[in-house]
This record gives sequence, structure tokens and C-alpha cells, in this order.
Amino acid sequence: MKIDELNISIITRLKDGRVPFKKIAEELSVSEATVRSRVRKMEKEGVVEITGLVDPAAIPDQYVVFIGVKLNDMDLVKKGKEFSLLRGVVSVSVVTGRFDLIVLALLRKSFGILEFYTEEVSKINDVGSVETFVVYKSFDLKVPLVN
Repeated sequence: MKIDELNISIITRLKDGRVPFKKIAEELSVSEATVRSRVRKMEKEGVVEITGLVDPAAIPDQYVVFIGVKLNDMDLVKKGKEFSLLRGVVSVSVVTGRFDLIVLALLRKSFGILEFYTEEVSKINDVGSVETFVVYKSFDLKVPLVN
């Protein structure tokens, strides 16, 4: 999907996910139907997602970890997708540097690092090693709430 200037302007105004399409349309001098159809198309194409985000520090008994993953094979996209389906995972990125993947996970006291590795990561073949970074304090980090 091609992202043109109008789509960028719409996305910019969607930072506040509660802003009415009518107000966006008025600000951009287009019809509300144009804004609505463009947002729907961008959602369908996976370009934009309108969702509630939370400060993980505000959720009781939950914490954020970043996990650097080294793989034993080079099918990085396939492995990234496999990690993205694991319980607790918020996002996965294929990266350069000493790791192949960086995983962002939201864990709980009842489903912590040990459970994540033994019950979830153990399902994935060809994981060479992992390094876990527990977030003690974050600034401006907002994540979708995961179950």
C-alpha cells in the first residue's frame, strides 16, 4: 500500500485514538467518508492499528523484558514469526548486531521469566542462546495489554 501525504496527515491525527473522523476530515478539508475509508484500508493492510496502550508500570504484578535471541539458523523471519506467537510477547524485531532477534515481552508474577523460557521458548527449535534484559524503569514506553 502506498502511503501518501493525506494518509500521513490522518495517521498523525490518530495519535489520539479517540479523535472523531469528522474532526480529522474538517482539519484536512476532505470528507468524513474519505477519512473513514482510508483508515479502514490502512487497518486492513496492517499499516495502522488503533488500539489502547498502557504504561506497563501501571499494571499490577506485570513487568517488561527485552530478550536478545541468537539463532542457530538464518531463517530470521520465520523464527521471528514463531516468537511473535508465544504467550506474553508484545513484539519481535529482526535486528543487526550481536543478536538476531529482539523480543519485547510483558510477563507476570504468575508467568515469569522461568515459565516463559520453559513453557514457551522451549517450543522453538534452533535457538542458540538468549540474553534477558529486565526493565526496571522505562520512559514513554506504552504497550498493548497481553493476556
